[in-house]
Amino acid sequence: MEAHQQSVETDSDWVARSLRSVWHPCTQMQHHAQGTDHVPLIAVSHGRGPWLYDHHGDRYLDAISSWWVNLFGHANQRINGALKEQLDMLEHAMLAGFTHEPVIRLSERLSALTQHQLGHAFYASDGASAVEIALKMSFHAWRNMGRTDKQEFVCLKGSYHGETIGALAVTDVALFKDAYGPLLRASRIVMSPDARQAVDGESAEDVARRAAADVQKLFEENGASIAAIIIEPLVQCATGMAMHDPLYLKLVRELCDRHDVHLILDEIAVGCGRTGTFFACEQAGIWPDFLCLSKGISGGYLPLSIVLSREEIYQAFYSADVTRGFLHSHSYTGNPLACRAALATLDIFEEDQVLETNRIRAEKLTRALQPLVNHERISHARQRGMIWAFDAIDAGPGFSRRFFTEATRQELLLRPIGNTIYLMPPYILNDEEIDGLAARTLSVFETTIAGA
Repeated sequence: MEAHQQSVETDSDWVARSLRSVWHPCTQMQHHAQGTDHVPLIAVSHGRGPWLYDHHGDRYLDAISSWWVNLFGHANQRINGALKEQLDMLEHAMLAGFTHEPVIRLSERLSALTQHQLGHAFYASDGASAVEIALKMSFHAWRNMGRTDKQEFVCLKGSYHGETIGALAVTDVALFKDAYGPLLRASRIVMSPDARQAVDGESAEDVARRAAADVQKLFEENGASIAAIIIEPLVQCATGMAMHDPLYLKLVRELCDRHDVHLILDEIAVGCGRTGTFFACEQAGIWPDFLCLSKGISGGYLPLSIVLSREEIYQAFYSADVTRGFLHSHSYTGNPLACRAALATLDIFEEDQVLETNRIRAEKLTRALQPLVNHERISHARQRGMIWAFDAIDAGPGFSRRFFTEATRQELLLRPIGNTIYLMPPYILNDEEIDGLAARTLSVFETTIAGA
């Protein structure tokens, strides 16, 4: 175990203080209270590489990249160095009427990564805000072009795009959405291309075609009133890592062009190399009208989100008339520290040939996971780039919480979505860590289902 800094207070003290003062996200706080449904709250002391450490020195392999953000490990020296240098130059300046080098360089590099198909980067602090921006831009662009009838949005069944009011309106996960139904504007929901829906003799491409046909029917009947469709390309993450064939994106892009509907791709979780290419949509050979980025773009260091758009979208707002401008704003828009972290993240991608080495790393982890893939209580084992997912069969009530608790006992940070176990580790695991992650995931699973 790695040496850790001594604290006057114990791990238990920090947990008790947190339970009294902090309202934790995506959490029923009562589950952290002592009792039959007790879920441990772990007070993190520090992180190194793929590991998080508590105040006792116990460690946990961060196999989900701390909610999919930490691409290159905790306390990464290259990102640390870039931030320390930036701290002595500029910590923040408003981006209205001012600009600065980090935000310019980051915008240019991101546009280049899209082969300059997208650009004019608009900045916010989190993924839900990026989705809100894309929705507002789409609606406003159509209005500026005289298409005031185009006000509706389309999302996929089981989709998740964030938990602000606008983002929830294009989310179809009841757990997050139902309580706020009276506050939301209804969106149209189309079939998910989730390949698990394949019937006998049907391929993932066949499912993609069926799902695209559902979009075609909707567009033919209501395209005049639809502003945009929003999709999480290749993997619908929060609904349980539902994976689909790239053909779906290609077919929907064609339908959007045919019916004058904007295509918004939410690459907040699936971008930055997570699916095997830097942008997931590259695997379909298409570009959207709006592309939303967040999470891994800053390496897991600082809140940052970005919306990239096509030139014709930008031109729809370009006018001497202030009311035709996009007046959305955030206080920390384009924060120099966050942009510098993102630039350091892009440097690592280039210098370490991350996409190429990830293919090798993914093959090794896939091989190591075969005992879990072949387990009689597992179905729909699937993988896309650096994402693996498995559905537990007859897992019993409270599976996710029980699995998480057992995982922490075995030095893992894993947090299933319902009965779906998934891995989204940082891009730095060595062979020993890959083998250990696979073996412990199997052990945690067997222990958890044995107690069901």
